[in-house]
Amino acid sequence: QLDPENTGFIGVETFASLVHSHELPLDPAKLDMLVALAQGNDEGQVCYQELVDLISSKRSSSFKRAIANGQRALPRDVLLDETGLGFYKRFVRYVAYEILPCEMDRRWYFYQHRMCPPPVFMAAVTLTQIIVFLCYGARLNKWVLQTYHPEYMKSPLVYHPGHRARAWRFLTYMFMHVGLEQLGFNALLQLMIGVPLEMVHGILRISFLYLAGVLAGSLTVSITDMRAPLVGGSGGVYALCSAHLANVVM
Repeated sequence: QLDPENTGFIGVETFASLVHSHELPLDPAKLDMLVALAQGNDEGQVCYQELVDLISSKRSSSFKRAIANGQRALPRDVLLDETGLGFYKRFVRYVAYEILPCEMDRRWYFYQHRMCPPPVFMAAVTLTQIIVFLCYGARLNKWVLQTYHPEYMKSPLVYHPGHRARAWRFLTYMFMHVGLEQLGFNALLQLMIGVPLEMVHGILRISFLYLAGVLAGSLTVSITDMRAPLVGGSGGVYALCSAHLANVVM
């Protein structure tokens, strides 16, 4: 009835009166986003497909375009003004402000975030690194400068340019660490930077980013110092820091 020509669009005022008169059970946050989308197109109209996408929690290409165009006028307060949040939702809000540069993106992430799947990659890598370090520390009875122990250097995980034929070493060296200082520094950054990044961008992107940094580290050592062994996850940590730097700049 409201769209006799079957264009898929109706005026935003018509839609607002429809919501008010019929008391549609639409999430206020999603309604804000739909209005922002309408303000982002030339005619100021609400698109039916965008409404369907919002209801189904699908992030449409038109929504991304609305954000890119800078049309983010929201009738509600910013996300920081939300009150009565539990610990986990406050953490999600912190992640939104730490990783996403735009208030509209933050609001979208905050209301659409789900606990499943959890950010397991960075947690699993960090836990594995700690377990490997403890095992070698107990075995060698040495907790600092472990690379100076001859048995440590015989580990199948350590990377050395002379062992390039053993391809797994290009990555597995990230589980080995020189001592408590290196392990603690890497673990702290992986959890502080890696976990928020993984929560926003997902396990596939962050795992690829981290492993690419680890691989870049072993490849760099292969061409800069043919005699140097390589241990530690610093290459992956540098990749995470570089990715986070983009958020800081934006």
